[in-house]
Amino acid sequence: MTHFAIVAPPLPGHYNPLLVLARTLAARGHRTTFVHMADAERLVTGKGAGFAAVGARDYPAGALEKYVARLARPNGLWGLLGTLKATAAQTDMLCRDLPGVLREIGADAVIADQTEAAGTLAARHLGLPVISTATALLLNREPGVPPPFVPWPYEAGDKGVIRNNGGYRVTDLLMTPMRRVLKRHGTAFGLDPFADGGFSQRLTVAQMPRGLDFPRSALPETFHYGSPWRDAAGVPKAEAPLPDQDGAPLVFCSFGTLQGGRSDLFRKVAQAAREVGVRLLIAHGGLLSRSEAQSLGEAAEVRAFVPQQEVLKRCAAAVLHCGMNTVLDAMAAGVPLVAMPIAFEQPATAARLAYAGVAEVVPAGRASRSRFAKALWAVLENPAYGQAARRVAAEMAGGGGVGRAADLIEAAVRA
Repeated sequence: MTHFAIVAPPLPGHYNPLLVLARTLAARGHRTTFVHMADAERLVTGKGAGFAAVGARDYPAGALEKYVARLARPNGLWGLLGTLKATAAQTDMLCRDLPGVLREIGADAVIADQTEAAGTLAARHLGLPVISTATALLLNREPGVPPPFVPWPYEAGDKGVIRNNGGYRVTDLLMTPMRRVLKRHGTAFGLDPFADGGFSQRLTVAQMPRGLDFPRSALPETFHYGSPWRDAAGVPKAEAPLPDQDGAPLVFCSFGTLQGGRSDLFRKVAQAAREVGVRLLIAHGGLLSRSEAQSLGEAAEVRAFVPQQEVLKRCAAAVLHCGMNTVLDAMAAGVPLVAMPIAFEQPATAARLAYAGVAEVVPAGRASRSRFAKALWAVLENPAYGQAARRVAAEMAGGGGVGRAADLIEAAVRA
């Protein structure tokens, strides 16, 4: 039996697939413990994994709620810089406190998501085997691929490389607070925190399939694309009977666990759906007020939560904010998309969806009823979008899901 410590940003988009992985490893006799600020325990309790708190001095009760509120409303450059600074502070705390807690709980290995560099650095400091996971868009850098936070399309050749290198320089500048934190702790540990991109030399496992990425030529042999990590335990129960498959085409709309309170964007989508003549099902994750949900109910069916995978099987299209988990569920169902990136890596994810031919892109900053209506018409009427989505679905069906990810992790730790 191996005791895996799991380190990732304390957000549902990262924790939910990692909890599926944790349950799969537990079913094979292993032990798993998520490690982060105390507030993150509520994301884990009763879901098949243990939890150990760190950073009590810096992150008292309520700290996670404040951080999530900041993420939910990214406001311009200053808002972005503030968010990056707050995220770097979490990494600083983890680099300081993780080693002691990992020793205390008796961790044998660490599973560190790419989006939290402290996990890999602390594991290397303690000499523990470390596995990298890419629960969202993979962060592996190479000159031929645009940075994972820009909406640029893929462009082969020198022109694309020059632009990408400029984008990486800007990215490094924006990430200065994080790079300073990692350099300081790396120096204290006697390690280069940026070696191998800051990821595991042993193994990186991703949820996303190769078919949703840009062409790559520099991934290490230890990197493995995959397919969604899902199990029955993570599926919410339907609040009411699901819409039937008769009548007008059904379109699903979700903005995930952070931006689900954007009633302004939901309203524009609802107006476009009415114009196009489709039924719209909105899931807002409990982030809309009752009055906001009721006002949208005139043009759409509105619910807080739905069993997303089951709903998508009934849909002709979906309007999504490009959070990786919802995108993967739509692709698994072969459903074409109107991609509406809002923040973070979502514009880069949308660019990859457009490259794969599975989506029309309408950025949130340029969203309007007419643009949504035009994009919906395109993905519903042009069969090429659905064909491309079904090709990705076929690839994902053979990707092995969480079972293959667990196989790879077990083999890497044994080695």
